[in-house]
Amino acid sequence: MATRATAAKPAPAPKPAAVTLTAKEIMQTPVIAATPRASLRDLAARLVTNEFSGMPVADPDGRVIGVITEADIIRALLEGKHIENLTASQVMTGPALTVDVTTPLEEVMKILQEHKIVRVPVTSDDKLVGIVARRDVIRAVIEPEFMVFREPL
Repeated sequence: MATRATAAKPAPAPKPAAVTLTAKEIMQTPVIAATPRASLRDLAARLVTNEFSGMPVADPDGRVIGVITEADIIRALLEGKHIENLTASQVMTGPALTVDVTTPLEEVMKILQEHKIVRVPVTSDDKLVGIVARRDVIRAVIEPEFMVFREPL
């Protein structure tokens, strides 16, 4: 009796390692946050100096209450307000979206995309512990294809 050869079913492709990552594994720390009473002028200077496009606003206990971005500052300027006379709490967007340290990377990506935001604060026990920006997500899922070479010193 002849046996008929059957093609073996291909094994399902393994999911990329990035899918199993959590916010804790890709977040940036330490994270700089403004207090609600921080002057908008000082906050704007901090954004420019650190090359950030935004930052969380948190209570002294670490609870995130909002986020302030370059767009918020520009909006205030277009409204004819003077940044010297404003505080973070007067200009911030809030309440802030946050993710817990255990949030899977895929969920972090969905939040960034669905809400059209650049960064999301990361919390543990409702306290600010880090921040994940779009670039952190991209960094986590790419394999390096470029390298830097220098002449030895």
